[in-house]
Amino acid sequence: MTGPGSHEIRISDADRERVAERLNRAMAEGRISVDELQERLSVVYGARFGSDLVPVLSDLPGDPLNLSADVLATPVGPPTVLRGGVGGVKRRGDWVVPARLRVQTSLGAVLLDFCDARLPLPVVEIELELGAGSARLLVPENATADVDGLVSQYGSVRSKLPSRAVHGRPHFRVYGRTAAGSVSVRTRYTFAGRHF
Repeated sequence: MTGPGSHEIRISDADRERVAERLNRAMAEGRISVDELQERLSVVYGARFGSDLVPVLSDLPGDPLNLSADVLATPVGPPTVLRGGVGGVKRRGDWVVPARLRVQTSLGAVLLDFCDARLPLPVVEIELELGAGSARLLVPENATADVDGLVSQYGSVRSKLPSRAVHGRPHFRVYGRTAAGSVSVRTRYTFAGRHF
């Protein structure tokens, strides 16, 4: 038998249910409408192979073919809002990181150091709303970070970390807007016993 799925293993009912959960979560987050959910679910329940699911998941966070991707699940619930105004925002040391953060500043610099922080969940979602200030996000050595949703008008966005989530490693999803400041996502440097 030939065809698009001839070299693939057929998906299971459990796989379809996991994809349906991801779509329901996307609707609850406002990423897709109720009508889009219904259209996509009809495709999901008629799917035979993983490749059949790519069109319904390709514009949503996560790997469309990673059907067991609970590690990529988008955190739900209202974000914790950190407002800095001109003074900026700084979090470092031992702090508990919420699943979702929204950081708002007009001029001040932002420093979020996650290296010594407690990360209760595998995915942290960070929305940046920055004016002219820059932002540094320092993440643990084994972390991954997706910055594709971050738009900078006149500044820059830098990340040398892998963008794809990996099971068992913390993943940071960074999105939002910055007017003029630069944003860097990196691991922490240590020199002469000091971290920066």
